Amino acid sequence: MSPSAGGLVVFLLSVQVIQSQDGWRVNYDQTDVCAAKGSRVFMDCDITHPPGIYPSDIKDRFWFTKEKDGEPVDLKTDSEYSDRVRYRCLSKSCYLTITDVRESDSAEYKFRFMTNKPGEKYTVSPGVTLFVTGLQVQVRRSDSTWLELTCHSSCVLSDRAEYVWYKNEKYIKRGSSLLVSSGSTDRYSCYLRGSWDQRSPAVYGPQRPSVSVSPSAEMLEGDSVTLTCSADANPAANYTWYKEDGTSDPRLLSEEPQLVFSSIQSSDSGNYSCTAENQLGRKTSDFISIDVKYGPQRPSVSVSPSAEMLEGDSLTLTCSTDANPAASYTWYKEHEDSPRASGQIFTITDFTAEHSGNYYCEAQNEMGRSNSTLLLITESAVDGTTRIIHITRWPLLVVMLILLLVFCLWTRKKKAVSSTTEPHESREAVEMDLHPEYEDLSDMAAQREDPEEQEDQV
Repeated sequence: MSPSAGGLVVFLLSVQVIQSQDGWRVNYDQTDVCAAKGSRVFMDCDITHPPGIYPSDIKDRFWFTKEKDGEPVDLKTDSEYSDRVRYRCLSKSCYLTITDVRESDSAEYKFRFMTNKPGEKYTVSPGVTLFVTGLQVQVRRSDSTWLELTCHSSCVLSDRAEYVWYKNEKYIKRGSSLLVSSGSTDRYSCYLRGSWDQRSPAVYGPQRPSVSVSPSAEMLEGDSVTLTCSADANPAANYTWYKEDGTSDPRLLSEEPQLVFSSIQSSDSGNYSCTAENQLGRKTSDFISIDVKYGPQRPSVSVSPSAEMLEGDSLTLTCSTDANPAASYTWYKEHEDSPRASGQIFTITDFTAEHSGNYYCEAQNEMGRSNSTLLLITESAVDGTTRIIHITRWPLLVVMLILLLVFCLWTRKKKAVSSTTEPHESREAVEMDLHPEYEDLSDMAAQREDPEEQEDQV
């Protein structure tokens, strides 16, 4: 373990290695160094020269990690280490100090020296490998009530490394681990003692999630719409989407940060929320209302009263449709240019023959318009003074005509099949079929029977 100025400490894996070349020997105090990000690192080596060579024969010496055009680049001239590198080279040793180490400083550092003899250059390889690590807090569930937080580094700093824990920026204890209650809303971080300016990122449960909608403009049926849930949390949160459907428990829709409607429909309108959850807690967003705009569906028309009416009665027609925004209604009579009425309800008072005809309603909003099917209103005479109003819906009338046509065709076909399967019918039967007037003659004969016989039969 090598101390550093300012109270910062770097922990080294202490292994002595001897590199030998042409009688020169270099002793590294360590081959692997694990350092906390932001700390100060020391590397050193001792040099033993061959017999007949003196320290004054060493002309130049430096440390490097890179080469340019086949030649090592002195760390002091490397812009990435500007003002962060110092050498302290004595007659038989050379120390390297790197301050404020960064993760990008992780590399193999080699020592290079040259003598006064022309062309005599030595690179001591392999060098010293530096691992720069940041501190992280790992979260593990201890049981249903408690969570265990552990201060962790990507390489082994030292068995003597000491950690300090803070909650909401205030010191609470020392140690490598900490127990906290599940669902805590506090922020926890750890420090490596001696490196007070360097600490782990804080861990904490999700804040209340926010929901964004894209596009943010008015949503029309058929549009592509994306809802995005986001929350500040560390570790990162997992997300779940719900839709309120009138029950006590909202319906689960998705377990992704985004809820995507590739072609949104009117049935997708409603209230949505998302939850963000990690090991330390769970939060739910406010509900966001999705209002999908769409044009009127085909309107339906109801009639009151629904039974047959007499001439002079009042007739009320009501038009209704599904639309967003709500539709406005207009009533028309077929073959007339001007509307008969506006509004959802159309009332005909004192119905007369002049009111007979086909009626329909039109529903319209800013998204579009749609017409109902025709409603046929007629009247017919029952006797000389009473006239009845009949109401027929055109789709029902068409269906009845089709059914009647099918029945007629089926009856004709059945008769044709019957005539081919009974070729030996009696001639009299055929004649009776061909001459229905015979039935009339039979009736006339029955009427002319003797009245006395009729009385006897009575």
